[in-house]
Amino acid sequence: MKIAVVDDEKVIREQICARIEKQMPGECPAAYASGEELLASGERFDIVFLDIQMDGRNGIETAKCLRKQQEETVLIFVTGIREYVFDALDLYAFQYLLKPLEEKKLAEVLKRAEKEVQKKKEQRGLFIKTRNLTLSQADILYIESKAKKVEIHVAGARESIEIYASMEELHKELGEDFYRCHRAYIVNMAYVAEYSSDSILLTNGDKVYLAKKKYGEFVKAYMWYLQKGGVPGV
Repeated sequence: MKIAVVDDEKVIREQICARIEKQMPGECPAAYASGEELLASGERFDIVFLDIQMDGRNGIETAKCLRKQQEETVLIFVTGIREYVFDALDLYAFQYLLKPLEEKKLAEVLKRAEKEVQKKKEQRGLFIKTRNLTLSQADILYIESKAKKVEIHVAGARESIEIYASMEELHKELGEDFYRCHRAYIVNMAYVAEYSSDSILLTNGDKVYLAKKKYGEFVKAYMWYLQKGGVPGV
């Protein structure tokens, strides 16, 4: 779960971050003092707590830009006044919180936001425009680079799906349960059966390369996947 807190008041930023960490041990929210900082980071977030009244680009303007880049992000506006509520609704805000923030209310909203993120991930598919196909991410075993094309290996399918696309673009589209273990492979961690220092065995029997320099990072990512409730070898 990737969470960002954007507020030009340091005390408020630290307060929200501390409460998130208290409710979600292990989470480390990214903190930004302005909308410009958030957008310039280029990071993709599941949940964004966004102050509305800020110097420079305000929260509403920031949210409009963010929506174009990250349509699935769960937006939670934080403000001291009510007059922006309809602007927030126009941007499909998940919640509109008024300052001073009540800890109980923030905890309740965060819990619902977590569920909303999970629901979005379960519903989301990977849209392949060139073949006019919609694939559920849950069905993708792994993706393999083939020169200017990529092959998408799907669970239960006899043949892979070949399309023109870049590994970089697909990796950005896929959720955090996918890991680019090698320049030529992206694997769905739900289908990992075994792994060694240089390869990953998938549940269908296929074996893909694991770059030796990525071994440590992969193990951490896979352990994190399991800790979040992922089921090995589905």
